[in-house]
Amino acid sequence: MSLIRNITVGMPKRLIKPIGFTLLSNLVNIIPFMISIETVRIIFTSFAEPETGLDTKRLWMLIAILFAYMIVMFFAEKPAYRSSYRDAYDISASGRADLAEHLRKLPLGYITSRDPGDLANMMMGDFTLVETAISHIVPQLFGALVMPLLAFVGLLFVDWKMAVAMFIAMPVAILILWLNNKVNKRMADRQMKSKRDAGNRLQEYLLGIRVMKAYNMVGEKFERLETSFRRQMKESIRYEALTGPVLLLTITLIRAGLTFMVLTGSYLLVGGELDVFTFAMFLVIGSRVYDPLTSALMKFAELRYDERAGERILNLMKEPEMKGTKEPANGTDIEFRNVSFGYGEKEVLHDVSITMKQGTMTALVGPSGSGKSTILKLCARFYDPSKGKILFGGMNEAELDPEKMMQKISMVFQDVYLFQDTIGNNIRFGKENATDNELIAAAKKACCYDFIMKLPKGFDTMVGEGGCTLSGGEKQRVSIARAMLKDAPVVLLDEATASLDPENEVEVQRAIGELISGRTVIVIAHRLKTIQNAEQIIVMEDGRIAEKGTHKQLLGQKGLYHKLWTIQSQSSGWEI
Repeated sequence: MSLIRNITVGMPKRLIKPIGFTLLSNLVNIIPFMISIETVRIIFTSFAEPETGLDTKRLWMLIAILFAYMIVMFFAEKPAYRSSYRDAYDISASGRADLAEHLRKLPLGYITSRDPGDLANMMMGDFTLVETAISHIVPQLFGALVMPLLAFVGLLFVDWKMAVAMFIAMPVAILILWLNNKVNKRMADRQMKSKRDAGNRLQEYLLGIRVMKAYNMVGEKFERLETSFRRQMKESIRYEALTGPVLLLTITLIRAGLTFMVLTGSYLLVGGELDVFTFAMFLVIGSRVYDPLTSALMKFAELRYDERAGERILNLMKEPEMKGTKEPANGTDIEFRNVSFGYGEKEVLHDVSITMKQGTMTALVGPSGSGKSTILKLCARFYDPSKGKILFGGMNEAELDPEKMMQKISMVFQDVYLFQDTIGNNIRFGKENATDNELIAAAKKACCYDFIMKLPKGFDTMVGEGGCTLSGGEKQRVSIARAMLKDAPVVLLDEATASLDPENEVEVQRAIGELISGRTVIVIAHRLKTIQNAEQIIVMEDGRIAEKGTHKQLLGQKGLYHKLWTIQSQSSGWEI
């Protein structure tokens, strides 16, 4: 049952119709087989008993039945075909959507710990294997066993010795397959891993090719890519080299039943225990019955491989989502109480306690790697703290419904990502059902309306993947328009002007001024002049709070903030 559960990604009931219709189709396909046996009997009888002659009337009746059978076969095959393929593609499509939704609800830490290429391969490659198994393998595997099973049961009543001889090697073949299962599983995992690694290296190569060309590293990096491809080739050959001989051995054993049947039949025929017609009938059936068995065995080997893909998907679907069911309170105070947090084993924040009051601006400053971005991510509950707790509106974030909590938060990242869609739809990510007037109002407040209207199709202009067809400043303003449209009471800003030219910086700063008006704001600031008016400035150093206060208070303390301010003031006059 675990095999069926894995291969259907936890939806085994979806196989009932495909298997049922396929079994019906295969039962119908037994008709010509039975007609061929009856035809042999009629012809054989005409030669064995010449006085009776050839029963042409019965032969014509059999031909008529065959013509009728073609119509019946069409109506039997049609639902089997439709149910097998349609349900397979439906499971694959809905499964991909469910997996994408599940990934969205997982802690960000889990997503960042996995290789993006691995997740992409699972979403596309593993589901393709599952799709193939459900549409081409499982129903046909069950169907392929119908004829041999019925033939064995029926032939037991004709001559049990001949029937046993025909299938005598079957238990040994099944035992070999079962013994090989663990080795096959391990080799399949290795082959799949090499395929994922090759995909990851290819993705890395394509994304980093500009840097590699700039620094003349193409040869070295291409060698890594080539090595991964060769490793995949070796693992694929090793897998085929292992499964191939075992599969050939089992097929040989099964087909050896024909030899045992001929030897047994000859012995019984000489001893007078078997008549010639029965012997001939067994030979006709034996020549046909092994084909579906061989097909079933080959499909079973492929099924075990595809099962590993389904198992990987199910294991990912079992990863626990962010918990919490409570509705957030109306307040938007954010409080850290003795919070510690780390990525993996490395702790980044150490016993941090901060209160960020509703309707005020709190700025996070400090050297790179001091923990500023981590605090912002914890505020948005991209992660849960390893120690301590975070209160949102006086309620523990870990108990809040993540979806409802995020409705109260807008974020503007330093590295803006725009989807390959229209500019209007990218802004509407802030509010899916926004009217055109709301869209225009948000764009004007974000200082991006003018440049949007100069584009060929205005708000309907397509942007490249990631927003590559827009400048950095334009992307930032579209991102701010998105946040304005959401109109959330809490705004998190990851230094949105750090990499902009002076002209764009002025526009973006003006847009940010509109965005944060009257809201609870937490901002990471590298340029200290932009947060002089913040009600609270938190100075981070090595994952701890070094200082906190207003701009004036911190300058008076002559500490780290004063040092950073002095350095930036002096560097503003530097020239090349």
